[in-house]
Amino acid sequence: MGFHDTYRLGVHAIISNADGKLLLLKRTYGNKGWSLPGGGVDPGETIHEAIFRECREELGLTLLDAVLTGFYYHSHINAQVGIFRCSIPLHEEIVLSSEHSEYKWAELSELSDVQRLRAQDALAYQGEVKSRAF
Repeated sequence: MGFHDTYRLGVHAIISNADGKLLLLKRTYGNKGWSLPGGGVDPGETIHEAIFRECREELGLTLLDAVLTGFYYHSHINAQVGIFRCSIPLHEEIVLSSEHSEYKWAELSELSDVQRLRAQDALAYQGEVKSRAF
């Protein structure tokens, strides 16, 4: 891949509740599956700006304690994706955008293999950013 070739750049949040369950959102577009909060990085935007913007748009609230825990290459969509371990304010209500129809708190075992590995990396984060390719 050369310098002028293009690929996608995205960010997603690993958000857990007091029971250790992870926040998933059900898309209203594409395959309408369950995914982590987040999305694409806009031109001129940093990955940190993007994760805060995406979660404000999708959840209607501001993230707390966003820490980059991993960076992953997904060959099937030619994308680099940054994963952030984050929290949300305890007593604020999630207000979904039109991009998502519902949310749920899921057990780690309910995630796809790729989502589960990225979540495990984030939850085990101790200062070393993981890097993997799928």
